[in-house]
Amino acid sequence: MDIEKIKNSNTEYIGKEIKYFKTIESTHKYAKDNIENINHGNIIISEEQTGGIGTKGRKWHTGKERNIAMTIVLKPNRKVIELKSLTVDIAKEIQKAIIDLYNIKLKIKEPNDLLLNNKKICGILTEVHSVGEEINYLLLSIGFDVNETEFPEDIEKIVTSLKREYNIDFKREEIIKKIIENIEKVII
Repeated sequence: MDIEKIKNSNTEYIGKEIKYFKTIESTHKYAKDNIENINHGNIIISEEQTGGIGTKGRKWHTGKERNIAMTIVLKPNRKVIELKSLTVDIAKEIQKAIIDLYNIKLKIKEPNDLLLNNKKICGILTEVHSVGEEINYLLLSIGFDVNETEFPEDIEKIVTSLKREYNIDFKREEIIKKIIENIEKVII
């Protein structure tokens, strides 16, 4: 993955600093465990996760060097109440990114999944840490199946990827750039 292409996104702060790993247990866990040393707008990206986190404690399959596994760390000067529909808003921005890039319409399954042909292609995990009503930090973790062609047997029938549906390779950097450009507009 070409991290410099992502850093050159048309954003003010998201993605200007990226911590990149070949393999990591979980980008979300790494961000949470190292939050004091991570700046607003930093992204943690890994080519592979060995213990990717989904919602309700489920494991998220990441594959190796085929998909998007990232956590965006935000430390916005906002109140918790202002983020009431954040996960759905992020899903809408991911949906817009894929329409703009490829004219492919993903369906949102509220609150945190995106589907293609009625199969899960993307999951969003948001975690807010607050002090009173003020946000201390916000973690936006996104798992997006881009070029995966083989999935574990237990999820084989309920998940898909862009490549699986269209039989072409997609550029992950291009997708990440568009997603973070869209997300930054929602967060500001």
